[in-house]
Amino acid sequence: MRLEMVTVGIFIFPDVEVLDFAGPYEVFTTASRVFKRTNSSQPEPFKVFTVAHRTGTVKARAGLIVQPDYCFSNHPAIELLLIPGGGVTEELNTAATTEWIANTSATAKITASVCTGSFLLAQAGLLGDRTVTTHWEDIPEMQAMFPAVATVGNRRWVDEGSIVTSAGISAGIDMSLHLVERLAGQALASQTAHQMDFDWHKDA
Repeated sequence: MRLEMVTVGIFIFPDVEVLDFAGPYEVFTTASRVFKRTNSSQPEPFKVFTVAHRTGTVKARAGLIVQPDYCFSNHPAIELLLIPGGGVTEELNTAATTEWIANTSATAKITASVCTGSFLLAQAGLLGDRTVTTHWEDIPEMQAMFPAVATVGNRRWVDEGSIVTSAGISAGIDMSLHLVERLAGQALASQTAHQMDFDWHKDA
């Protein structure tokens, strides 16, 4: 099976939830590794990198220090933009972040969020009156801040075509496996979940 390579850009920022970005990172890189085992002559299906506001390290939630691959001004083109959550208050109040998300999403094929990353999508004007989800604890605040957005609970993810949102933290892994299935086929998604020893919740 020949697949077109998809570039996956994952935004990281101070106080980002670690599993929100590391879980999807693991899914897409594992999918590429699994694919290459039996398709060594073909390009990897996913090229994954992290992007931060500026160069230099980022301190994630609980103090993990992360070195981003790129910053807003020098990253490659992004076809799948992934916005994790965590402590997003500062990013909601940072105009450069809002502008970058809006501009990058405009040229990406898919924009996805994990957990409270949905707040950043809403702030960037990407959700309109779509149906989305977020961390169960943050649904009331999402509804209060962005009442036009139909925010639902009890969903691991919601796929609205060009916009895909997931519930909290570990749900981002389920959503990412769904995106592997959508972009590269059910077989590779299942093989990736098996390689990760992950009990994939396929019910959206």
